[in-house]
Amino acid sequence: MRRGILAVVAVGALALGAAACGGDGGGGGGGGDKGSGSKAAKEPGSVSGTVTWWDTSDATNEAPTYRSLVSAFEKKYPKIKVDYVNVPFDQAQQKFKTAAQSGRGAPDVLRSDVGWTPGFAQLGYLKDLTGTPALGESGDFLEGPLKNAAYDGKTYGAPQVTDALGLMYNKALLKRAGVAEPPANWQEVKAAAAKIKERTGAGGIGLNPDGYYALPFLYGEKSDLVDVAAKKITIADAASRKGIETAVDLVRSGAAPKPAGTDGYNNLKTDFKNGRLAMLIDGPWATKEIFGGSAFRDRANLGIAPVPAGSAGVAGSPVGGHNLVVYAGSKNFDAAYLLVKYLTEAAQQETAATAVGVLPTRKSAYTKGVLADPVRAAYHRALATARPRPAIPQGGDLFTDWLQHYTKILTLKEDPRAGLDATAKAWRTTLLKDYEIQK
Repeated sequence: MRRGILAVVAVGALALGAAACGGDGGGGGGGGDKGSGSKAAKEPGSVSGTVTWWDTSDATNEAPTYRSLVSAFEKKYPKIKVDYVNVPFDQAQQKFKTAAQSGRGAPDVLRSDVGWTPGFAQLGYLKDLTGTPALGESGDFLEGPLKNAAYDGKTYGAPQVTDALGLMYNKALLKRAGVAEPPANWQEVKAAAAKIKERTGAGGIGLNPDGYYALPFLYGEKSDLVDVAAKKITIADAASRKGIETAVDLVRSGAAPKPAGTDGYNNLKTDFKNGRLAMLIDGPWATKEIFGGSAFRDRANLGIAPVPAGSAGVAGSPVGGHNLVVYAGSKNFDAAYLLVKYLTEAAQQETAATAVGVLPTRKSAYTKGVLADPVRAAYHRALATARPRPAIPQGGDLFTDWLQHYTKILTLKEDPRAGLDATAKAWRTTLLKDYEIQK
């Protein structure tokens, strides 16, 4: 799951005739390239051969569940062998680009962060899954995750898991401070933090200096990093600046402890889980660690509310998550389609959700069993107002410059206007040369 944005810039072209590392061609090949007319669609039981899957899930907490699902897939399709490889998330983007560019060693299927998918598609590394068996019952996917799997009018991924940010809070601390309800906007956060500090001695809210976590402040002012339709860079416009200045004000006022420049957020998370901090902005992936802290031995003490709204009265989180994508140079499309279809079906999503706490991307996977867990139920509600990320090839790479500047801004080492202007100019120079900077 998300632990920060990996942003690596790479260039190159794909040798489409190259063999994928696991594709042996058995039962796949050209027939799998016909989408709904493929063997995977007409005679799935006859598909054979090997398919390689690079899974970027957490090796300790999540991968065992996916290995188990792979074993179940192989029992259902005994002629197909899955070569399962767990690849560290922070290495996978560049590793896949390198393999696809050279035409050697790329997997048939990759678990791709939603921010990587448009870039891989634009470079020609991904198979268009529109109309293929990989996207079975596409109308059952949640709207946000499905948008995060598309680029230029085509769908290049099957949404596997999704996530959103929320306001986590320590119910006991808020109650002791006389805060009856979780704050609904940033001004209420600031006021609540003052009461909490005065009456309990605990800190207010933890803010992650990773640029991804700045997005709710932009959304709260009806802004974003870019306006794709207008081809405008909006990170430095008046609305975005107001949002980031709101974050800075929380730090300057003491409502949010100033994060350390190195490993700052992990320190804040440690303080939150042990009761020294009352509120935290984070996603469902953080709850396993948080429940290990002394403040949440009673899990019912953890509250989760929507991210606070900005001055425009808007609240919203970015839609995160991962897609399963198929390498355009695969030699076994049929087996790849079937694996993607199986892993993203509602039954398997429900299994993963209840086993490791991830959020499904299919509407039908939100069963009573899945929603019985308060954490999953809360983040499912957060998805209703979450916003898809800009579907541009440079989407993941935008965070390279922004991360550096937002960290300096939130640690009070750089003026917000200067940092935002520098970010916009860097994007205009290197990544978005055909965009204008909106002021």
